[in-house]
Amino acid sequence: MGWKEAAEPVLTRMPSVTRPEGHVPFRRKLGWTAGILVLYFFLTNVTMFGLQTGGQGGDFYGQFRSILAGSQGSILQLGIGPIVTASIVLQLLGGADLLGLDTNDPRDQVLYQGLQKLLVVVMICLTGLPMVFGGNFLPPSEALAQSLGIGTGGVRGIIFAQMFVGGVLILFMDEIVSKWGVGSGVGLFIIAGVSQQLVAGLFSWQSLGGQSGFIPTWIGIVTGAVEIGSPLTAGGLSDIFLGQGQILALITTLLIFGIVVYAESVRVEIPLSHANVKGARGRFPVKLIYASVLPMILVRALQANLQFLGQILNNWWAGMPAWIGQYSQGQVTGGLFWYIAPIQSRQDWMWFLGFTSQEPGAIAVRVLIDLIFMIIGGAIFAIFWVETTGMGPEATAKQIQNSGMQIPGFRRNPQVIEKVMERYIPQVTVIGGALVGLLAVLANMLGTIGGVSGTGLLLTVSITYKLYEEIAEEQLMEMHPMMREMFNN
Repeated sequence: MGWKEAAEPVLTRMPSVTRPEGHVPFRRKLGWTAGILVLYFFLTNVTMFGLQTGGQGGDFYGQFRSILAGSQGSILQLGIGPIVTASIVLQLLGGADLLGLDTNDPRDQVLYQGLQKLLVVVMICLTGLPMVFGGNFLPPSEALAQSLGIGTGGVRGIIFAQMFVGGVLILFMDEIVSKWGVGSGVGLFIIAGVSQQLVAGLFSWQSLGGQSGFIPTWIGIVTGAVEIGSPLTAGGLSDIFLGQGQILALITTLLIFGIVVYAESVRVEIPLSHANVKGARGRFPVKLIYASVLPMILVRALQANLQFLGQILNNWWAGMPAWIGQYSQGQVTGGLFWYIAPIQSRQDWMWFLGFTSQEPGAIAVRVLIDLIFMIIGGAIFAIFWVETTGMGPEATAKQIQNSGMQIPGFRRNPQVIEKVMERYIPQVTVIGGALVGLLAVLANMLGTIGGVSGTGLLLTVSITYKLYEEIAEEQLMEMHPMMREMFNN
């Protein structure tokens, strides 16, 4: 008996959201999407019962919040982290052909979806248990423990139970959006989190001269409420471009927007014609960012899990050698885990402006490791993403064949179409994945408005662009029902 036969009774009984029967009207899709978005914002503002108030442990996921969503201390503490980690495991197993699942087979599709849900539950436990019971990430309320008479261990158990429920909720919220809404839940939650940071970075009006947004700060500079150095001096220029003025952060943010939108429009269009309808023609676009920027979530999540391992070792291993990792106030400051930590801001590498006391040579090695990790990791995960989501040459050739289309000048045969696709898809996939990885590192190094990570900004722009295209497609199909039959074939 193979593993599929042994696991089938469990995997086929995993709870799931029922697929809609027939077409879901566009307005209803928007309603489901908006409802899930409101629920997401609500849950990120519901603090877990039992946490110590005023002086919680630092948010370990703080530097990765842009891509993992969620909120520190809330029901959605873990965000989409378990979903992404489960996807990494499945992609690695599928890439090594260890699962033996054919996603074109309906039975294997059910097993794959059930296995994914089971892995998400496992990852919720593997991530949440150390976070609650190891270290001081989520300190329990001692007063509550005494009043209930269950000890701090019991309060930790209550905190983990809430975290577990939140992790399962976000899993099903993602599934509802994917089946009943527009786009995907994971993309929607990333857009929501990053948009909050961007809006705050532009408009938040705190005490002028403090951490105010870009616009209030410049209003203060113009009115004289915020004092900066003379632009004719090095200190003044640094303050305008790198300090309170945030000019470099604004330029970087606008550049990322422009580059991603341009890259999304760069494509190789393969001409198609209908085999039976004379004059019916079309084009199959192979975009520069063919695999989208979603594989970047997997790369950053892998880095986040490595850093999480370092934090756990630091808390549990009192005599951990300095070469493995050195920590100060919960932040890595040296050792192996410092070298493999991603560059998050200008403060991590601009030694010449006094932002960091690290040696230039060590900083150069860390930047190089981050570049290699993101460029090579982006290319590898882009390949896995294309193969596991039915975007590879073979799957694309079958889709074109089944739609009744063919490439002019070539025989109407799936193998022939696949060979044509192999000239473009693998190369574009690798180039696009590496390009996105490079952009993510450069955006982090230069800084963005609101402190959004470069990866988070890339994801938001790309996902929003694709969401716009999907909404336009949905509206087109609503206006012309015959188009729906063409798209569904």
